[in-house]
Amino acid sequence: MRKSKGSALSDDYARGRRDGLRLALAVLAAEEEKWAALLGESSSWRTNATREVRHKALQVAQTRLRTTLNRITPKAEASITEDELTAALEELGL
Repeated sequence: MRKSKGSALSDDYARGRRDGLRLALAVLAAEEEKWAALLGESSSWRTNATREVRHKALQVAQTRLRTTLNRITPKAEASITEDELTAALEELGL
């Protein structure tokens, strides 16, 4: 069975979408970690409240991205583990 040229292009496009979502997830994880360290550190209640809201927004965005990624990932490729994700993040320097 040969794949048509359009099918190969759409497979590459889908793989690129998934890779982009993984990268976005990694960036959000790094940002969330940064803001988690700052929670409650300020003497200003308003700054602390803003940081808590920002931290929660990053967590919600991560959950939504992970859900989207799970929906568009084929079953055969779904075996990507957290270790593989961590190794990819370290390779990128995040």
